[in-house]
Amino acid sequence: MSVDDRDLELAEQEQELPPEIEEKKRSGALRTGFTTGTTATAATKGALYALITGEHADHVVVSLPKGRTATLKIRWTKVDGSGKVTCAAVKDGGDDPDVTHGAEICSTVSFTKNASKINIDGGAGVGRVTKPGLGLEMGKAAINPTPMKMLEQAVREVAQEQLKKRGIDVIISVPMGEEIAKKTDNPRLGIMGGISILGTTGIVLPYSTASFAASIRQSLDVAIAMGVGDTVVLTTGGRSEDFAKALFKSLPEHSFVQMGDFAGYSVKQCASKKIGKAVIAGFIGKLTKMAMGVKQTHVAGSHVNMEFMARLAAECGAPTGVVEEIKGANTARHVLEIVTKNGIAGYFSLVCKKVHEQMSEYAKNQMEIEVIMFEFDGRVIGRYPK
Repeated sequence: MSVDDRDLELAEQEQELPPEIEEKKRSGALRTGFTTGTTATAATKGALYALITGEHADHVVVSLPKGRTATLKIRWTKVDGSGKVTCAAVKDGGDDPDVTHGAEICSTVSFTKNASKINIDGGAGVGRVTKPGLGLEMGKAAINPTPMKMLEQAVREVAQEQLKKRGIDVIISVPMGEEIAKKTDNPRLGIMGGISILGTTGIVLPYSTASFAASIRQSLDVAIAMGVGDTVVLTTGGRSEDFAKALFKSLPEHSFVQMGDFAGYSVKQCASKKIGKAVIAGFIGKLTKMAMGVKQTHVAGSHVNMEFMARLAAECGAPTGVVEEIKGANTARHVLEIVTKNGIAGYFSLVCKKVHEQMSEYAKNQMEIEVIMFEFDGRVIGRYPK
């Protein structure tokens, strides 16, 4: 297991979850789900059965990577007069809060005259690749390599005899895919018009950090492939990203990467991918956690330490009364209000400096780092180096 894998495993173990989910996790009752790739494969198998036998299957068995299988339900089957059959299966993410959960994934299959030829493409609701760096061909449907192999295997399992004389077309579509994609990173990554057909194991593990980490790596790869690998802006969320975009207007869309709570992981990925500079931008709460040395800012026990924040105020020359007031503050935002009210010069930039020290050490000083703190209205209140 690599260092990065250990970081993610630890983050996954310590992730703060809703109480009902935490209870399920403790009891081992979290329900796994299936990827969009597995769901598309099930729909394809169902459609092929109907195309070849004329019978409509209620369930199909799908071959997963690493020799496993899964049984999925077919929601509906439709046969049209042109020799095409369409089946739908429903994406079941288990207890994972994925935006594709409940979406219908459809597969339309038909015979062609090209013997042994299997053609797999995306239809409505499946995104198209418009940027490099994703490991997919530009202009092609966003069907990742593992799902593509699963689909091809499904065709061969069901239609081995038919392929001796004919070819088979498979079109994967997602009726609500274009709307669902707006809630994903696809537009940022240059996958336009729908969702991606994803999955490396075929199984969705609930509340796994792996998918978010993969999104970070993918975003960085796109930035590098688009020629902006010299500078990326890592933000803690959508609001800080909007403020960062207003600040760095000359940088293109793909320079901005939402790292969420994975500060240390993101910086380490930037360093390993030889990116020249990373700008870390966010608000006082998460930046203070980073300044404290917390690399994954949304884990149990990673609360902001008021003693730490008070010590920084003392370094800035704050009066003893203000230092004591900070020690008794409720939140990092409360500290911001105290510092602002009392005009403690240099406090927010000192927090940024501490973040810079921690993240530079984590990246082994292999890249340039700049840290920016925003006020909640978007004003820059702290920056290091200036």
